[in-house]
Amino acid sequence: MMLANLNKEILVNRSQRWLVYHRLQELDIPCESGSHKPLFAEINTPTAAIQLWCVVRRLRISREELITLLESCWELKIDEPED
Repeated sequence: MMLANLNKEILVNRSQRWLVYHRLQELDIPCESGSHKPLFAEINTPTAAIQLWCVVRRLRISREELITLLESCWELKIDEPED
């Protein structure tokens, strides 16, 4: 069954397709895939686009790059609003 507004084909290899599919499902992004079929997702908001980008990026960058990214996030300083 194909959902009506699935508008973007997500190009990932077969071994990563189900990982992406399940993560998009967890994020409540409508998506569909089948065995030997491409993954399609409904990406109609900026939030959905960013979430998709993050999911795919996480699979494509190295472990070292992920560690560096996490460490830089820990070092971020957020200014508290003044009362």
